[in-house]
Amino acid sequence: MRYLKPFFVVLLSAGTVAVHAQKKPAVKANVISKKNLPKLTTVLGTYKDSVAVSIDAAQYLVEQTLLVSDDKNNPYEISSYQVVYRKLGVTEDEQTGKVTPTTSVSTQLLRTTPLPPVWQNTLREQMKKGEQLWFIEVIVKDKAGHVWYAPNVKISFL
Repeated sequence: MRYLKPFFVVLLSAGTVAVHAQKKPAVKANVISKKNLPKLTTVLGTYKDSVAVSIDAAQYLVEQTLLVSDDKNNPYEISSYQVVYRKLGVTEDEQTGKVTPTTSVSTQLLRTTPLPPVWQNTLREQMKKGEQLWFIEVIVKDKAGHVWYAPNVKISFL
């Protein structure tokens, strides 16, 4: 019994040391205030944001480089982006034979700009009035290595 009290003291102090040993030191993140956020612009050819262009202009645009810059014209390196092609189609009800219009979507994550030749050729061959091409989730890096989302670009075909 006389050794029981020192045993509990040692046991409790060992548990306290173990708890303190598991705490990780706080890491200060390099936080950028909202005042310092860059105002980014995504440009394809001469177009930005949402535009409607003719098929001829769209065929020219698919060959163009996607560029991102800030309000001071500093260029940003594009890490990745999604290209989305929303095309028109039709479905036919097998029982009634009724044809109804529908849309389908093709998408791919890309890391290079301009679009790969497969995309350029497919778009040139299949573009129709009423379809759309989106450049979304554009992720860029500045010279300091900070990662940012740039605005999307939506092109509708007339």
